[in-house]
Amino acid sequence: MSNVVNDVDKLAVQDLQQLGYQQELSRSRGLFHILFMSLAIMAVPFGLSAPIATALIGGGPATMIWSWIMVSVLTQVVALSLAEICSKYPTSAGPYYWCFRLAPPKYRLLVSWITGWFTMVGVWTISLSVNFGTAQLIIAAAGIYRPDWTVTTWQTYLVFLGVTLIATLTGVFFNDWMPLLDIASAVWTLLGLIVMLIAISAKAALGRHSAKFALTEFNPMFSGWNPGWTFFIGSLPSAYVYSAIGMVANMAEEVHNPSLEVPRAIVWSIPIGTISGLVFLLPIVFTLPDVGILLTVASGQPIGLMFQLIMGSEGGGFAMLFIVVIVGVFCAISICCAASRATWSFARDKAIPFHGFFSAVNQSLNNVPVNAYILSTMIQLLLGLIFFGSTAAFNAFVGVAVMCLGASYAMPIGTLLWRNSPFWVEDDKGDGGSVDSKRRGGKGKGIGRRGVEDAQFSLGRWGTIINIFAILWILFALVLFSMPAVIPVTETSMNYASVVFVGFGVFSAVWYFVDGRYHYEGPPTVPLETEGSNHNLTEKEAST
Repeated sequence: MSNVVNDVDKLAVQDLQQLGYQQELSRSRGLFHILFMSLAIMAVPFGLSAPIATALIGGGPATMIWSWIMVSVLTQVVALSLAEICSKYPTSAGPYYWCFRLAPPKYRLLVSWITGWFTMVGVWTISLSVNFGTAQLIIAAAGIYRPDWTVTTWQTYLVFLGVTLIATLTGVFFNDWMPLLDIASAVWTLLGLIVMLIAISAKAALGRHSAKFALTEFNPMFSGWNPGWTFFIGSLPSAYVYSAIGMVANMAEEVHNPSLEVPRAIVWSIPIGTISGLVFLLPIVFTLPDVGILLTVASGQPIGLMFQLIMGSEGGGFAMLFIVVIVGVFCAISICCAASRATWSFARDKAIPFHGFFSAVNQSLNNVPVNAYILSTMIQLLLGLIFFGSTAAFNAFVGVAVMCLGASYAMPIGTLLWRNSPFWVEDDKGDGGSVDSKRRGGKGKGIGRRGVEDAQFSLGRWGTIINIFAILWILFALVLFSMPAVIPVTETSMNYASVVFVGFGVFSAVWYFVDGRYHYEGPPTVPLETEGSNHNLTEKEAST
């Protein structure tokens, strides 16, 4: 078995060299490790619990169930689109590398630069949101036993600081154990969901609702929006769960057979997550307390009170919330790890100030990019200080995380669509060393659309329509995350995410013309004769 793994790793190293990079990290993850990491980052019970107030405002039970199913289906097309591109270019650089290889030479630097900075802002702020959300759940758990406790801003920040440091230190000093932690996360989540399903369904201290209520009860009065838009507002927690589905691509250089296993992990995580979400949500909607009471919680986080009322005791409520908190801690560890790899990759391509320092790998800690880890952590802690000035401004950074990651996924998918559209025009110099650009409509040796010929995970003739649906959903989600959950809008309830998102986009573009174009050369290019080949083992070869 070890000989097979060694052979797979040697071929993966060769593939990475053909993509322009040298192997610096340690390959220690197989399919189930990277799949479990994807599920840990998704963290379904945590992702649906932390922003559950929005789902309650957005209509209640019917919204919680049907928006989850809707968003899961729509996210699947995004996952399929990302998986195909990732299988062609399995590198930790991720979306900005994909854009560089797919875009025309005239625009590839700018498109890659903007995509890279969307990715950076996205991974830093999504990690921040997970760490902060976990801190809020810890405080909510404590509030079950101390309902009269008025939590101060600095106390919240200290808990957030503690969660962030635990996530970072675990990834830095226990990198060898990270694959086992992902397995532990999967086991904990599975057992936790089973326990919650049985306990909540059996206890139901306030009684049980009918199936009609659980699946059709819809109350738009709390949002102020019309019923149709209220439903979409209530789908924000579902979209939040799936917002970071592409981050495991940043772990590609630590996976044994990345062109096969990483795409499979991205795609398989969605149906597994969908089932997990239904197991979590169904017992809740059948035993849901009065929504009006839940939304009166002073902290704005009703999940603790909800579990307490359903279970009929402080101990029962704390036990349910404790399960979710631990899922959040596992998520924080995994997502901070992936964020550090994204940071390291961008620094490796000289797109971050002091890139030489932040792209260094610590060999004494089993090739961990410690400096990139520290940079990612420090940015999260600094952004967290905004909470002292304005909770509304802080929430804008949480929303912009989802928008930036969505934009970073849309850029390579949109570029691939452009590459295969009638509007694609090659200049006289071709594609700057890309075999794929010499082919039209899949002709020649390659099989598939231009840019993803011979991808191990190929969407075939369905690729274009799947890509189009993925782009449409992401664009709609960007609009959705820009809207306030409640109207009329006040200074506190205003959603500033769109302002921050556009601001980051404009800043990255301006900074490129001021400084980036003089120093950023993009990911490394490779000779024409080696580009496009793929030596990673197929599933059949790996099994033998």
